[in-house]
Amino acid sequence: MSATLKGLFAALLAFGVFSSHDALIKALGADYPVFQIIFFSVLFAFVPMAMMMLADKAVDNFRPRHPLLVATRAGLAIIAMSCGFYAFTALPLAEVYALLFAMPLLITALSVPLLGETVRAQRWAAVIVGLIGVLVVLRPGVTELSLGHGAALAAAFANSLSTVLVRKIGGRERPAVLILYPMILAMTAMSMTLPVVYVPVQLPDLAMMAAVGFLSVIAQFFMISAYKAAPAAVVAPLQYSQILWATMFGMLFFAETPDIYVGIGSSIIILSGIFVVWRESRENVSDKTPVLKSANPRFDAGPQPK
Repeated sequence: MSATLKGLFAALLAFGVFSSHDALIKALGADYPVFQIIFFSVLFAFVPMAMMMLADKAVDNFRPRHPLLVATRAGLAIIAMSCGFYAFTALPLAEVYALLFAMPLLITALSVPLLGETVRAQRWAAVIVGLIGVLVVLRPGVTELSLGHGAALAAAFANSLSTVLVRKIGGRERPAVLILYPMILAMTAMSMTLPVVYVPVQLPDLAMMAAVGFLSVIAQFFMISAYKAAPAAVVAPLQYSQILWATMFGMLFFAETPDIYVGIGSSIIILSGIFVVWRESRENVSDKTPVLKSANPRFDAGPQPK
């Protein structure tokens, strides 16, 4: 099996695991508050992730080289995670993914003022068309917009801004710092909410929360493997395979059937995102390749490829 094929397989596995992770969040959200789900899932993810980081002999310490940017990025990661988790509990899975898929478009737009990226007419056109796709999904004025819709868009924006900040730091900050600090801050912040929101946890549900954390770590491992084995331009578009998992899980477990507008809007957003990735992969088109270098197009903390 060629390296590229192995990378494709690893990426598909990663996004399949991420989709299972999101379906568990939705199931737990029927009985538990989002902050409590985040606390336990991050707690269970922290232990294996920290062990992986400590096993890396190249990491001599965990002091951030850019404390302000690392802290800002960690805060954005918490906002993205909180909003993303809430959106999954409040909206159909496929609809949440359709809105989160706006991330490559937002990253492209944010890279201009924050990274000095030069975006020419074709990529701007893709951004505009993709945002029209978002409006098709939302249908403002026709359907009632909920807090879940706002949360999904906020998650997409916060994670896009977080991704651009990581690109601004470049290779000067170690992946261990970028991974562990948001997790520590998330556990600390969520623990402060527990006295107010805590609901007694049944043992099977605690196992599900642990599974959310472990699945996040497993998916991150597959993502890292995918980007090591295959070109970013090949791996990045595979994130859109999650819409297939979302549709299947939604129909099987939550009695969700995406309507025609979600299907049309998702298709527009996906095609626009793929075009952005393709344009960035062309020579002499993108100086910073902000979307291609986003190894983790998710709201979970994760490393970026070199």
